[in-house]
Amino acid sequence: MSSLDIARSIAFSGLSATQVQISVTSANISNADTKGYTEKTANQSASVTGGVGTGVTITGITSAVDKLLLKSLVGADSDLGAADTTNSFLTELQQLYGSTSSGDSSTTGTSLANTLAAFESALSSLASTPSSASLQSNAVSALAAVTTQLQQTSSGIQTLRSNADQDIASSVTDINSDLQQISDLNKQIKQQAAAGQSTADLEDQRSSALQDLASMMNVSYFTTSTGDLQVYTGSGQALVDSTAHPLSYTALPSVTASTTYSAGSSSGFSGITVNGVDITSQISSGKVSALITLRDQTLPAAQSQLDQLAQQLAASVNAVSNQGTSVPPPSSLTGTATVSSATALSATGTVRIAVADKSGNLVSYKDLNLSSFATVGDLVTAINGISGLSASVDANGHLSIAATGSGNGVAINEMTSSVGSSGEGFSNYFGLNDLITGTGASDIAVRSDILSGTAALPTATLDASSTLTVGNSVLSPGSATVVNALSSTLTGSTNFAMAGGLGATTGSFTDYAAAIVANVASKATQASATYTAKQTAQSTYASSLSSQSGVNLDQESANLSSLQNKYAAASQIITTINAMFSALMTAMSAS
Repeated sequence: MSSLDIARSIAFSGLSATQVQISVTSANISNADTKGYTEKTANQSASVTGGVGTGVTITGITSAVDKLLLKSLVGADSDLGAADTTNSFLTELQQLYGSTSSGDSSTTGTSLANTLAAFESALSSLASTPSSASLQSNAVSALAAVTTQLQQTSSGIQTLRSNADQDIASSVTDINSDLQQISDLNKQIKQQAAAGQSTADLEDQRSSALQDLASMMNVSYFTTSTGDLQVYTGSGQALVDSTAHPLSYTALPSVTASTTYSAGSSSGFSGITVNGVDITSQISSGKVSALITLRDQTLPAAQSQLDQLAQQLAASVNAVSNQGTSVPPPSSLTGTATVSSATALSATGTVRIAVADKSGNLVSYKDLNLSSFATVGDLVTAINGISGLSASVDANGHLSIAATGSGNGVAINEMTSSVGSSGEGFSNYFGLNDLITGTGASDIAVRSDILSGTAALPTATLDASSTLTVGNSVLSPGSATVVNALSSTLTGSTNFAMAGGLGATTGSFTDYAAAIVANVASKATQASATYTAKQTAQSTYASSLSSQSGVNLDQESANLSSLQNKYAAASQIITTINAMFSALMTAMSAS
């Protein structure tokens, strides 16, 4: 090969290599803002023929990514996914509890504590005139506001749990998409590598899919010698090996406070499975992990606190309301406790059951010695022996006592009665004059007939004198005894059991409600701080990776200018060589 041939070969190879490098550099510049794109480099090496350099050749297009830095970023993506989800849900949870008032005695806030304070204020007004129908109505409305807020907050918590469940299903769909994309890219990368083509852009896409996957669940991964990216759960369950292994999950159409997840159970929330294996417990970070924790721990804990407040409120208020009666007295009383005629009656002391007309005048009465009755059936028989009364255990298993005379009603004074292991008063044990119904925050309510106004608030008491005279007034509508007792039970010391992370405590209902609100606010604040910290950490790793493998526009612009000069120089060399060839041919022709 002549010197001019060698020179032309070198020039053409340089021109060709420079064209590729310009193309790669231009792609770097145009993709500088593309998420997941890494800087590409066209690598070149010298071509040697017979020991003589004949130019350069492009050996491949690669990108340099620090694998340890990428692994750190993938872990940070998982942490941020969990923190972001937790922060979002706890912000919504905090909003459910309403806003607190800045004034210690103000009832202008919308939190549970403020609503309870409003009920206390209504009772205080009623205590001055217990027989006032309008003040009684105000007190009932204020109590209804408390029970309604408890119900609505409980419902909101279950809605958040349902949302978390639905989000898990949606995230599983996204995870499966990422797993399939990684599997497909594995195949494409191997095919292009076998054909001698660049796989750098495909590897970028695969890394982006991996990071998106990691934001939803923690994974471990490694790249095989054949270029496959294999992905596993934290405990080693394969997600992508020679193929993708999709997750399976089915969300529930509705969620209640009793809905739970139990591994291996066919009821409640389902498990997240891969090839039939439940991997729910293996997901310890990422969005899905946070959703599981929120659904199964954080939100149920909030529900538990609400239930503790609702149950103690119902028990305390009902203990007082069962000491009273309304004027006019109700024509019948039906309990809430479930019993049967054969139910053993463990009771001592005396209870007074009376029949009174609508003005509160005595028609008949009897003091029953409860220790003389072995069963509820014996008690029913004794009540039926009181003139003007009829008692039974109804079809729902509730004790029912009714006045048989037109216009008459039933009144009870618990006297010294002590029933059951807790020593409750007679009426309270059977729930004959409960003011509040329900078993927890989800169904707590003011008794429907009192709320509708068909029955009056039980603010009166049946005369406890040693003997009563028929025809005399035995109900005291003007007494503030029951109202004051209601107020005292709200503001006095009540024992609250440990619930949802709140320790056992003793205090007023407003204090406990305020503690619940403060507990949620504290969790929301902590979640926000954690989110900020995880966001900073993830951003730091992302910036470091970008600095190491991302596109530097200034540097690429300078490279492009240099490459253009090289291209122009190579072109000029080719022009010169062509001119030399022409001159040589002319000279040879002339000779």
